Amino acid sequence: MKLVLASKSPRRSEILKNAGYEFTVRVADADETIPDGTKPEDAVVFLAARKAMAVERADDETVLGADTIVVLDNKILGKPKDREDAYNMLKSLSGRVHSVFTGVCIIENGKSMTFAEETQVEFLSLSDEEIYKYIDTNDCYDKAGAYGIQGYASKFVRCINGDYFNVVGLPISAIYEKFFQNP
Repeated sequence: MKLVLASKSPRRSEILKNAGYEFTVRVADADETIPDGTKPEDAVVFLAARKAMAVERADDETVLGADTIVVLDNKILGKPKDREDAYNMLKSLSGRVHSVFTGVCIIENGKSMTFAEETQVEFLSLSDEEIYKYIDTNDCYDKAGAYGIQGYASKFVRCINGDYFNVVGLPISAIYEKFFQNP
């Protein structure tokens, strides 16, 4: 099997590499607009499929697409547009439990298989000073919900219920179980 990762995320590449997969990264532009009224778990599957389908592939290649979102009170928190947006997201997550959804799409032999994984994350209560100090690291701008669990913001996470790697951006255990354990 020749695996193609349809994602420019260095975190997804690192997860796959660390799990022992050999793959090629191939990213195509895909419209990331979510239709109004789409439930979060459906939105990530929709986006993962759109990304996977946008990549050119040979008949002997398996394409893996993924998308991750942070959801609080049924509202999707994307990547922050600016400092104020990052502050507002982090302030809203402070002291609360939110969900992280990753949608996965595998295209193999002309067939598309999808699923969504959810992990709940509880943040400590954060002061404005803590939030701004984190924003000043610039680590928040390329991440859904304005934080990355694997870096500086890890100290804000009180606990998680679910797959840690799902929060990072790729639920590797579920991918292995559903697609690669018993081919």
